[in-house]
Amino acid sequence: MDNLGDIRLFVEAASLGSLSAAGRKLGLSPAAASARLVKLEGALRTQLFERTTRKLRLTDEGKMYLSHCQHALQTLEDAHSALQAGRATISGKLRVSATSDFGRHVVRHWLDEFNELHPNVTIALVLSDSLSHLLQDEIDLAIRFGIPADSSLVARPLASNRRALCASPSYIEARGIPAQPDELDEYDFILLSSASGVANDWRFTRAGRTVSLTVPTARARETNDGALAREWAIEGRGLVMKSIWDVGADLRADRLRLVLPEWRCPEAPVNALFQRSRYMAPRVRALLDFLSTRIEDAARELEPFLR
Repeated sequence: MDNLGDIRLFVEAASLGSLSAAGRKLGLSPAAASARLVKLEGALRTQLFERTTRKLRLTDEGKMYLSHCQHALQTLEDAHSALQAGRATISGKLRVSATSDFGRHVVRHWLDEFNELHPNVTIALVLSDSLSHLLQDEIDLAIRFGIPADSSLVARPLASNRRALCASPSYIEARGIPAQPDELDEYDFILLSSASGVANDWRFTRAGRTVSLTVPTARARETNDGALAREWAIEGRGLVMKSIWDVGADLRADRLRLVLPEWRCPEAPVNALFQRSRYMAPRVRALLDFLSTRIEDAARELEPFLR
């Protein structure tokens, strides 16, 4: 990359909003800085900034180029850190994705703990029940239940996970407790939806017997947000199928109770997902190791519900 210095100047100018300030930071005169930016734009055949006498403003093309340049420079810094492993502190931006409920109530606290151990790491947490944003948002690590169909992602198992039917104590007291899945017809439901459709096909297994249930959407509340589904259940608005990791604290506090606990539903283990690559940034590897240890400790607290 014979124009790496020009790219660094461009990134600094975008960050500082001033070409002269970026030049001073990199030891360049205003004239030299201006000449190098013109050279970069000429090589790209693209205008990166709209210039006024007071400030610089990125063009749409400049904004797109900036995100790629920032990522490339961070990768180079990571490579340097990898060579200095054991001597350099872990640093840089760490972009993590998690489902809305699990991310908001569990993962965010683990990231706080990790940040205390590595204060030079900057955390960005993206909460989404979808995986479609991973490439677009340049996510370093995603925490999900189950393994996605996207084969480009590597899945590292972190913990087992039971999916279970839950309801609030007030709802159970008002409607009664079903003895088996066949008796669920008269209950209200809360369903999660996504781009692939509504998750209303449930399967229960006990002692070799399997019962399948298609929840009628006409009698169910729907949302694409797992946290809202959980809140509706706590408010007594119906039965919801949730991961034990999402509702563990609610079960311990008796905000929710298991329904048909002796029946098992298909499990979806907790996985860490990341891009298939020969090189993993030190900060990503450190977080992956931290989460592996942290989730083992948390699993012991949830053991009564995971069985």
